[in-house]
Parts: sequence; C-alpha cells; structure tokens
Amino acid sequence: MTQRMTILYILRRMAKEVRPYWPHLMAILLLNLLAAPIALLAPVPLKIVIDNVAGSQSLPWYLAALAPEALQHSRQGLLVFAVGFLVVIALLSQLRALAGWVLETYAGEGMVLDFRTKLFAHVQRLSLSYHDSKGAADSTFRIQYEAPALQYVMVNGIIPLAAALSTLVGMIWVTSLLDAQLAFIALAVSPVLFLLSYRVGDRLRERWESVRSRETTANSIVQEVLSSLRVVKAFGQEEHERGRFYQESARRMRALVKVAFLQGGFDLSVDITIALGTALTLYIGVLHVQRGMLTLGDLVLVVAYIAQIYSPLQAISKKLADLQGSLVGAERAYRLLDQTPDVAEKIHARPLLRAAGDVRFENVCFSYGGSQSVLENVSLDAPAGTRVGIQGSTGAGKTTLLSLLTRFYDVCGGRILLDGVDIRDYKLADLRNQFGIVLQDSVLFSTSLAENIAYGRRGASMEEIIAAAKLANAHDFISNLPEGYETLAGERGMRLSGGERQRIALARAFLKDAPILILDEPTSSVDVKTESSIIDAMDRLMQGRTTFMIAHRLSTLDSCDLRLEITCNTLCTLQTVGGISQGVHAL
Repeated sequence: MTQRMTILYILRRMAKEVRPYWPHLMAILLLNLLAAPIALLAPVPLKIVIDNVAGSQSLPWYLAALAPEALQHSRQGLLVFAVGFLVVIALLSQLRALAGWVLETYAGEGMVLDFRTKLFAHVQRLSLSYHDSKGAADSTFRIQYEAPALQYVMVNGIIPLAAALSTLVGMIWVTSLLDAQLAFIALAVSPVLFLLSYRVGDRLRERWESVRSRETTANSIVQEVLSSLRVVKAFGQEEHERGRFYQESARRMRALVKVAFLQGGFDLSVDITIALGTALTLYIGVLHVQRGMLTLGDLVLVVAYIAQIYSPLQAISKKLADLQGSLVGAERAYRLLDQTPDVAEKIHARPLLRAAGDVRFENVCFSYGGSQSVLENVSLDAPAGTRVGIQGSTGAGKTTLLSLLTRFYDVCGGRILLDGVDIRDYKLADLRNQFGIVLQDSVLFSTSLAENIAYGRRGASMEEIIAAAKLANAHDFISNLPEGYETLAGERGMRLSGGERQRIALARAFLKDAPILILDEPTSSVDVKTESSIIDAMDRLMQGRTTFMIAHRLSTLDSCDLRLEITCNTLCTLQTVGGISQGVHAL
C-alpha cells in the first residue's frame, strides 16, 4: 500500500507550486486581515447609541478623537455620528470584500490553470505502459477534479485560517481590555475545539479518500461506455452498463453520506461547545453589570466581541476539518505528478535533425511489466530505404516490435540502432520526429480535415496540405464535402468512413515527410476498391523511405524487399528480395 503523504509535506509542495502567486496571496491575506479591525469597529455605533445617545455616558476618548467637535455636544449630533460611522464601516467592509473576491478569483484560477497544465504535460510524458495499466479516466479525473485542491487549500483554506487567527488575537486583546475575566472564560472552550478538530481530521481524510476512489471508478465507467457505445448498443447491454454505473455511484454516495455524518457530527459538537461558552460568558457578564463592573453598553460591546472571538474559533475548527477533502485531492494529484516515465530521455541526449533511415535490432527482448516475454533475442538489419513487411498471428508481437522502434516502450534487453546509434541516446522528440505512422484504426481529432493533415507539421501552408492530400488520393473526396478542407472530422474522426480516415492519415504522413514509415495494417478494415487506392498512395509514400509494414494479407506485402513472420516470440525470414536477408536472424 502506498504510504500516505503528511499534511506538512503536501503544504510544502503547494507553497513551491504557487510561488509565482505569492504577491497575490499576500495581498489577499492583507485584505483578509483588514476584516479584523473592521469587525472591531462594527459594534461601536451600537455602543454609542446605547451609552451616549440613549444613556448619559460621555463619549470615550478614542471616539471623541474621531467625532467632529460640532456633533459631540448634542444627542442628535451623536446619533448622526453613529449612523454615519455605521455607513462608513459597511462601505469599507464591502470594498474589502470586492477587492478580495477579484484577487482570489484571479490567483486561484491562475494557479489551478498552471497546475492542470503541468499535470497534463506530465501525463503526456508518461509511458504507454502506465496508461495501459491505469486507463485514461484516472488521469483525466485527477487533472480536472483534483487540481483545484490547490486553490481550495491555498486561497480558500490557509489564508482564511491566517486571517481568522489574526482576528482571534485582535478580539481577545480588545475584550481583555474591557473585561479580562470574560475574555478568559470565552477562550476556555478553544482547547476543546482544537481537540475535536484533531480527532476528526484523520477520520475525515480516510473517508474522503474512499469517496475520491469511487468517483474515479464511476467516471471510468462513463468514459469507457461512451467510447465504446457502438459495441454496447450492438449487444444490447445498455441496462447492464447502467447497473454498473449505478452500483459504483451508489458506493460513492454511501461513502459521501459517511463523510456527511462525520462532518455534521463535528459541526454539531463545535456549535454546542461555542453555545455553552457564549451562555456562560453572557451569564457572568450580566453579573458584572449588576455589580457595576461594566456599563450596559460595554456589556453589549463585550458580547459582540466575544461572538466575534467565537466566529474565528469556529471558522478555524471547521476549516481544519473541511480541508481534509482538498488535501486528499492534492495528494492524489501529486501522486500522479510523482509517476516517473518508463521511457526517459538521457540528460545529454544527442540531437537528430533527419535520419538516413538505417535500422538495426540487436538481440532485442521485451516483456510487459515483467510478465512473460513478448519478444526474445530479435535481430534484424534494415538498411536505409528498405521496405520490411511483417506478418504474424494476433498477439505475436508485431506492433510491439515497432513500438520499441519509436520508443513507446524501451527494450528489456539488447538494443535498437538508428544510423548506427542506440535510439536511447537520441533526444526523444527528435527520434519520434523521424517517423510517419499510419495505424490500422487511424485516430483523427475533432478539428478540421486541414488541421488533421497538418498535425505532424504545424504551420504548413494550405497549398502544402492540398498537395499532400492529392498524393494520398484524398483530395477528391475532401473537395466534394460541403465545407471542403474545413470540414470537421468529429470525435476520433467518426464523421468519416474508415477508408477516408486512412487517406487523411496517409496525407498527414506525406506532409510530415519523415525518413521512416510505420504502416500498421493500414488496409485491414477497408473494401477492395478503397484498398487499391490506399496501396497506390502508399507506394508513392514509401519511395526513398525505410518502411515497416504490418499486414495480414500477403498481397499487401508484395512490394516489400524483406518479408518477415513473427510467431511465438520468434522472428523468422519468410522471403527476402535483393539479397538483404543476411542481416536477419531466425531464432
């Protein structure tokens, strides 16, 4: 089981994460701290009305310094001063709140945006083996729903806690000046509140972890079903999938109810403790008034201040509990960020502008996650410009062999050379830029056809895009579409037929103009007429390039210089053309 991160460790990482926003956070903190003096002033107009307008007390010196001389000598003037003072306090409070809201929104959303972008960039760097084991939904959930924990903790958690502590200190100081005994009695409940927060915090965090886990699983079911909706409908399994989603969501609901019970019980305990403290303070305060130790106005002022002592105490206690869910989210986000890619780039990796295309496999071995080997001691020599045809049974390792060449995975033994250099010595982006890839089920993005063709070479001109489409035999069908090259492909290109998607993928490969091609069963899902058009385009594409083509139909491999078969973790020569077979070793 993965060891849980400590709260202090999470907070330290967050502090480093939001370093660019420290000035904004300091400004937010200052605005929150202003709430304390404004809160101290809030009950003063009421005291003036009770003691100096309705009563016969003289105006205290600190208020006499603020009141205009002309208003101090009549009750009507003091009433005007009290009302005006109340309006000024309300205006200051609203201006402070407005400035705080704008700053909190800007800083909070900015740090979440930066953190989400960092997580997204890191997820793209993670190896395919990680995504194969975890699935896309887990990473999606953490990026979208766990990243905001940074805002909840730093902006909506730590700063209000600091402001509440400041307000608490200010209220205690002022109250103790008026009546030290009442201030002490009011504070007597604070150890109880902090003990409750400590006892409940860990239990809340455990339950929030369960909730987050259930949410991730339910989200995975939704994503899985919607991405496979044709299969679900074809087999009539809508009700079954609804049941799966309902069961997992119900588990999440039950876990959330447990959180609500625990949180509600904690809130109730805090409120009862504070109510008891308030009642005791009020009782003793009335006794002090009866004994002449306090005026009635001072009692009102003290009770108001004590209520404002309890307000930050209550906020601190509840905020410590509320933060547990956000801390769980932050921990899950950091666990994603801590995943290290299996395929890593060397520190001083070699740049590669354009390869000649000479490829060699030397005793290559590979297995997924340490399980049974998929490939063992594979050796192959394909000089630049060679067309290599690969066939074999499903699961024999054909696609895996080419995934090793592009470093989607790293070999477990042996090495792969490109132009005489181990591919692990090259910069990863430069290495992958040497390949044009057309897959069995080519994936298009939900953008225009022009953007899909230019995906491998951003910034290509429209003339270059059209030229590539013509070479791929795609221009005619694109031109016949109502919006031509601006037609949207739809999610995963589902608005196009399989043959149309393949020709767009070929156009993308033409435009990229890479020295090495990987064609992974590009004609397996199309009719004979479309296959002929695709093969014609592929013949043009393969000219002067090292090509690796996987196909089940032997006729598709007729133009290859070297044909290989992979069976049961072995690589065998089926046929060689032009004397190239000397570099291929049967195992």
